[in-house]
Amino acid sequence: MDVNAIRSDFDIFNQKINGKPIIYFDNACQTLRPRPVIEAIQKYYTDYPACAGRSAHKLGTRVTQAVDKNRHLVAKFIGAKASEIIFTRNTTEGINLIAHGLDLNEGDEVIISDKEHNSNLIPWLRLSETKKINVKITPTKEDNTFDLEAFKNNLTSKTKLVSLVMTSNLDGITNPVKEIIKLAHQHKSLVLLDGAQAMPHMKVDVKKLNVDFLAFSGHKMLGPSGIGILYGKTKLLESLAPFMLGGDTVSSSTYDSYELLPLPEKYEAGLQNYAGIIGLGAAIEYLSQIGLDKIKAHETYLNQLISQELADINSLHLVGPQDPALRGGIFSFYVDGWSHHQLAVILDELENIAVRSGQHCVHSWFNGHNLTGTIRASFYLYNTKEEVEKLTSTLKKILK
Repeated sequence: MDVNAIRSDFDIFNQKINGKPIIYFDNACQTLRPRPVIEAIQKYYTDYPACAGRSAHKLGTRVTQAVDKNRHLVAKFIGAKASEIIFTRNTTEGINLIAHGLDLNEGDEVIISDKEHNSNLIPWLRLSETKKINVKITPTKEDNTFDLEAFKNNLTSKTKLVSLVMTSNLDGITNPVKEIIKLAHQHKSLVLLDGAQAMPHMKVDVKKLNVDFLAFSGHKMLGPSGIGILYGKTKLLESLAPFMLGGDTVSSSTYDSYELLPLPEKYEAGLQNYAGIIGLGAAIEYLSQIGLDKIKAHETYLNQLISQELADINSLHLVGPQDPALRGGIFSFYVDGWSHHQLAVILDELENIAVRSGQHCVHSWFNGHNLTGTIRASFYLYNTKEEVEKLTSTLKKILK
């Protein structure tokens, strides 16, 4: 993978702050966008900024064709049918659509892990209050890897849904989702995967996994913010209750009745984020040309490098397994005697190194482990060995 060629597509790397380049290690929050993605978005706004589906004129037809093209592109990217692809704002909306659309009742069980992002925790806790469902937390092992035996023991005949993160934004660990799905289906439970951190880094085929639902976001995979995807098996999507209703979800209405459109339109209420859809398509094309396997290997290499460089700092504590290959593109840590926010600010002030500090929307895990937070350095396809070395040398300088 030619990292320098890739970096030439990102104009931000030509910028300097106080005479120094920008080093961006906050990719687990949001990735940067390459020029082809920005140009695709700009082209929509300058050349055909109209509505899809509702207008018969030439500009409207062009938008409709673009939306359809990119829906098929997303479907091909994950091995689905185009009608199974629903455009949302982000992963959070996709999860909420399932939470509100499934027919869950008092006593039904939903299993989640102890490392879920708030987006895959709070909707279920809310349903435990309003519908009296039972939210069961399946634990991870001491090194934060998934405990399949504990998960097996949590499954019962009352388990209606297993909703799990695929790759954790806390430590980069990817759960054994194929085995999880197989076990859940043996208990006649549906499975929803939070793929926000997985989709940018690895090939995911929903048919081979046999997963029931998958939600992910564009802004974590070189795409624009405000666009996400919810995939669902056709029969399951047809049985869900729509989360929102309004314009473009119905074929007709009277003062006392309405007729819903078929999939996927009945879940896409209101005017859609056409620029976001087009930008996401450009991002998927960009990633596909490079190859997700190459991206994953590059991230692991950078994680190995930072792990080696910081291994001799006794006061530094890594969150997750010691093997960098199990942590993907995330290195999350804290240092005795130092505030994580303080260290992050100093890294930024000294060398324009952007890392994430805090509890990363996994407050439940941090509160459960009595930790105030970590510094999270997350890598992507445009990060370099030299940038990692700058991070490690600067951190060592600060700690001295």
